[in-house]
Amino acid sequence: MAPLSFRLEETTIDRIHAALRGGHITARQLVEAYLARIEAYDRKGPELKAIITVNPQALDEADALHRAFRERGTLTGPLHGVPVLLKDQFETRGLRTTFGSIALKDYVPSADAHLVERLRAAGAIILAKTTLPDFATAWFAFCSAGGETRNPYALDRDPGGSSSGTAAGVAANLGAVGIGEDTGGSIRLPASFTNLVGLRVTTGLISRSGASPLVYFQDTAGPMTRTVRDAAILLDTLVGYDPRDPFTAVVASARRPASYTAELREDGLRGARIGVLRQAFGADDDPESGPVNRVVNQAIDDLRSLGAEVIDPVSIPDLQDFIAETSLYLLQSKHDINAFLAARPSAPVRTVEEIYASKQFHPSLDLFEGIAQGPDHPEEHPEYFRRLTAQTRFQRAVLNVLAAHRLDALLYPDVQVLPPRQRDLGKWTTLTFPTNTLIAAQTSLPAISVPAGFTDDGIPVGIELVGSPFAEPTLLRLAYAFERATGHRRPPATTPPLPGEP
Repeated sequence: MAPLSFRLEETTIDRIHAALRGGHITARQLVEAYLARIEAYDRKGPELKAIITVNPQALDEADALHRAFRERGTLTGPLHGVPVLLKDQFETRGLRTTFGSIALKDYVPSADAHLVERLRAAGAIILAKTTLPDFATAWFAFCSAGGETRNPYALDRDPGGSSSGTAAGVAANLGAVGIGEDTGGSIRLPASFTNLVGLRVTTGLISRSGASPLVYFQDTAGPMTRTVRDAAILLDTLVGYDPRDPFTAVVASARRPASYTAELREDGLRGARIGVLRQAFGADDDPESGPVNRVVNQAIDDLRSLGAEVIDPVSIPDLQDFIAETSLYLLQSKHDINAFLAARPSAPVRTVEEIYASKQFHPSLDLFEGIAQGPDHPEEHPEYFRRLTAQTRFQRAVLNVLAAHRLDALLYPDVQVLPPRQRDLGKWTTLTFPTNTLIAAQTSLPAISVPAGFTDDGIPVGIELVGSPFAEPTLLRLAYAFERATGHRRPPATTPPLPGEP
């Protein structure tokens, strides 16, 4: 058993590497400890149901990394030995990948997604694949392949979707760091609901090849972590050109720093200009949005005290009209998923229609039902090009607000309401849920969610910062300074350290 100088709960990449170098723990011991937590808290105990598949080769991979470290005396890469929880939207060679769908419960890809290749090359261990609503089609944790994931901070509440399993797993310390995917907010919304950092990058910075799509020109992978620094370390590995994904050509022209971690400063809020988008707040007297507003307003006061100049309020003309007008899920997603499945001859199903006709999807997924009835060829729908061009107008409207007020970022709550109780999930459809994450997603802008605090009864609330294209260094700097000064991250009480845990 590892000495007490290393503590698993809430550990970070830097602490893992320090412990490995110092001989306080081995990669095998680290993996074994996380596997014990998965067994105790995901399969048993609170039964979080965050994990679909545990990698049966994880211990062998840990042993190989340990041998390489002993032989060379150095770590093999920036993620050496780091156990990663991977949303089961990304293909993994030799390890089943379900995309959250029971219809693909036996699908085993022959190749890794590009993102997985980069993780492995950096020394990471894919510990487990995590739950998501079927093909990422919900804000809520309904997964036909893995069940309904629970929020570790309040077991009767939803952890958010679609990166629900990654969120619950990382929050409960079932893995060191996680990878999610964000089309409309599927990284940031569950990060907000589970007290995590979640980053949506400018579309194209991270390859999507080998990941099932929802709206291909909005989709992006990204880190879900317990600290901003861990998110930045992951970003240093994940960002890069991939000829299989033409969108990644933007990497060549992006304002990419030599290292995202080098941009992190504890005084990073001093002199920053942040605009508060009050249009994106719910009503103060509403029992679901009022507690969110109180936490966010305290965060705004903290930003001022940390040296930021807060412009409150700013507004985006016709915001709600833009959000509705730029929604393309019902027109685009069927085509994109069908094209993805058709390119995989070994997949047991080939179309959305086939899955829908056989009822092999979670019955609560209203968006999947709507997608199944969408057009085969989006460009033939009379609304398609109007909605597509509206995304450009929406982005221009947001960028003009940033420019007019000389802002480094816009700020608002990720979601206007608290994480819903599971008994109340029927109150909203996917397209009527009041999430603000759609703003960045439907304008292809980068955004970061960072923990802002807790309600009086211990429910996490996140704030979202949105910037201009390729402003990831700025967003990370702002979030890091806020995180370091406020320290709102804390583990859930439902998953304490296990007896004998390092």
